[in-house]
Amino acid sequence: MKSIKIFGILFCTAIYVSAQTTLPIASVFQKAYQKETRNVNGRPGKNYWQNTARYDLNINFNPASRLLKGKVQVTYTNNSPDTLKEIWFKLYPNLYKKGTPRKSKLAASDLGDGVAIEKMVANGKTVTDFTIDGTNMTVNVPAVLPGKTVSFAIDYSYFLNKGSHVRTGQVDDGSYFIAYFFPRIAVYDDIDGWNKFPYTGAEEFYNDFDQFNASITVPGTYGVWATGDLKNPSEVFEKDIVSRMLTAEKNDAVIDVITDKDLADKRVTKPNAFNTFKFEAKHVTDFVFALSDHYLWKSSSLVVDPKTKRRTRVDAVFNPRHKDYYEVIDFARKTVEAMSYTFPKWPFPYNHETIFDGLDQMEYPMMVNDNPVDNRVDAITLTDHEIFHTMFPFYMGINETKYGWMDEGWATIGEWLISPMIDSTIVDEYGVQPTASSSGGKDDTPIMTLTPDLKGSGSFTNSYPKPGLAYLYVKDYLGDELFTKALHTYIQNWNGKHPMPYDFFNSINTGSGKNLNWFWKAWFFEDGVTDMAIKAVDKTSAGYTVTVENKSVKPLPVDLALTFEDGTTEKSHSTIGVWEKGDRLVKIEVKTNKKLSKVVMGNPHTPDKVKSDNSFSVR
Repeated sequence: MKSIKIFGILFCTAIYVSAQTTLPIASVFQKAYQKETRNVNGRPGKNYWQNTARYDLNINFNPASRLLKGKVQVTYTNNSPDTLKEIWFKLYPNLYKKGTPRKSKLAASDLGDGVAIEKMVANGKTVTDFTIDGTNMTVNVPAVLPGKTVSFAIDYSYFLNKGSHVRTGQVDDGSYFIAYFFPRIAVYDDIDGWNKFPYTGAEEFYNDFDQFNASITVPGTYGVWATGDLKNPSEVFEKDIVSRMLTAEKNDAVIDVITDKDLADKRVTKPNAFNTFKFEAKHVTDFVFALSDHYLWKSSSLVVDPKTKRRTRVDAVFNPRHKDYYEVIDFARKTVEAMSYTFPKWPFPYNHETIFDGLDQMEYPMMVNDNPVDNRVDAITLTDHEIFHTMFPFYMGINETKYGWMDEGWATIGEWLISPMIDSTIVDEYGVQPTASSSGGKDDTPIMTLTPDLKGSGSFTNSYPKPGLAYLYVKDYLGDELFTKALHTYIQNWNGKHPMPYDFFNSINTGSGKNLNWFWKAWFFEDGVTDMAIKAVDKTSAGYTVTVENKSVKPLPVDLALTFEDGTTEKSHSTIGVWEKGDRLVKIEVKTNKKLSKVVMGNPHTPDKVKSDNSFSVR
């Protein structure tokens, strides 16, 4: 089928005017511009800063009792212009502490005493002046001046949850995914100061870019996979396992690193009572690890940066009983390839990516905790969605505690675009219908609503499909080349830093050379129904005009399926640009000498609430 040439003729009351539209800006962001920590062109300002830390983690985990005992040494650098008299920590395992406020439903059997702080030393002196409130801990310290550091040594322990798996916990008898397992310093930024949002199990995370050196000691039969590079493979894995892993790092083919035979022969790890796995990760926002004594390991690698020939190793580590996982290595490899060369067309930033067979659907730097699924399509969409998070929120240090849409929306459009690259039969409509049906309802609030304030269906739609659709529509409007340029401008401005919403809006405006505030305002700052209707189809000397009404304030693409009396069909596509000048009606001209019999409006990625007025029979 061929495209129809269209001409938008706009005649009605303006709902947004491109040249005059400005975005409402909260005072905290206005102050950032005044202080020049951020710039209205989307770049970090000349006075931008962010704090950082180095963590040395020494962890002992007992799978039988699920007791995790740790020693964390952290040196925190205050790069801010402020003097810090207290340091805020996050104690994420306290989600499972009795009495902690939470949104996730947990079994009573999983609730316990939380994190036990057994000893704390700051700058060489024992600290007793600290307060634990749920998942937050505040520690009073001597003043930390701008440019100075403070060092902590903390001995602690807690019991890992066996059930109620919320992003972390025991997976089965012999497998564990362990995240958020150490006291970590909260973000102190130029917008809010300390990030004081408690972890409730619903909203996600916000972390600084830090360095991690971890030593993880487990019983000798367990393999360990983690964020960062394994520094001592020959000390913990058998020679054949190491050889296969190193082969996979240089090979496009899929290598079976741990096989059924290796497991049966107990020839995976060094035959010691305990093994200590040592990992190093630089400039990442978090560190997690997983272990198992009975998982298979498939591995492959590919060139992600043709200029430097840098390769990324991709791993799938899984229970042999989960048949869907045998293809996950292929889905993961193709996702990393698509991200590097097609969308966002940015070399995958890390040395490896491990998809671990767990009980959740959650992303971490260089790791994914994905549950097994029942069908191939679900396995594809789950795998690419979680891996796409590598860019957002990890390569870009998103504040998910406030703006979950800044990473989940990107993972959603990544899923929509990459899934058909893996399997051309997939039409991924994840979240589109819920967006349509809930629009204008009690839970439908602007995307800019802070994540903790979202209610009901809005907790999903505002974070995932609504921003994903916005990104998709801008991509369609700008075209692939200009959209890629704009997106790369945002990535270049803010990778390794902490972008806020206006940094994103302004970066895309600057990178594209277009003022898109007319669109940002309607989609991100306003609520209301998303709905269009075909109002009329009129015969003209050149063919027909199809009059479409936008009943909402949100610009939507217009897709028309045209059926002619002779049985032939054609399609017409109009980007959001037809609404740019602010009218509620657009007249789309169809040039043809054939008789038109029917027009149907719709697209899998257009959330049209009332579809009964999307079809028009021509008399």
